[in-house]
Amino acid sequence: MKQLTEASPLERMIQQQVIERGIRDERLIAALRAVPREKFFRDDARHEAFAGRAAPIGHGQTISEPYIVALMTHRLQVKPEHKILELGTGSGYQTAVLAKLAGHVYSIERVKALLDQAFERLMELGIRNVHLRYGDGTLGWHEEAPFDRILIAAGAPDVPRELLLGQLKNGGIAILPAGTEREQTLLEVQRHGDELKTEEICPCVFVKLIGKEGWAPKSE
Repeated sequence: MKQLTEASPLERMIQQQVIERGIRDERLIAALRAVPREKFFRDDARHEAFAGRAAPIGHGQTISEPYIVALMTHRLQVKPEHKILELGTGSGYQTAVLAKLAGHVYSIERVKALLDQAFERLMELGIRNVHLRYGDGTLGWHEEAPFDRILIAAGAPDVPRELLLGQLKNGGIAILPAGTEREQTLLEVQRHGDELKTEEICPCVFVKLIGKEGWAPKSE
């Protein structure tokens, strides 16, 4: 067995930031190993890829730290047959991890330049079970609903009830941050008929979710 000092940066990241922090799901660990995180960073920022913090990806957006990606994915309880809706494609890293675990991932991004870059990265990696859309994520993807799982990678002022009640399957799970612009709480939301059962996971900080059930865009 390799000593930790001889392990790759990716392996050290997984060991120190994921496994040692209590996430040991074998399918998730395999997915993290299968997705080269550095590919989702600009060339001049790839040295940041395995650090335990969020990093800017341009256009005022960020890529979440490895632990948060792992935690959100773990709490989502993704199965191979699942169809997932993701709000906030960003760099495409979380999208790629989900694609390794689910049947299909439908991901929506409101920044066209980021969406185009994510598409190129996913194609380069041979990931073909992802479907991308440009637009307001809080409107969801009506023609593909309902979804087994929904992951929201941006902070809303409150739980987007219309989206979850309209497009999350009964018994389905959503993982999302909600709170103020500067600090949120990561939530697990389960749909039971017309009720949404919410459980707090941990404090977090995400960029703002912009859209009908998020924050209003800044006026030009």
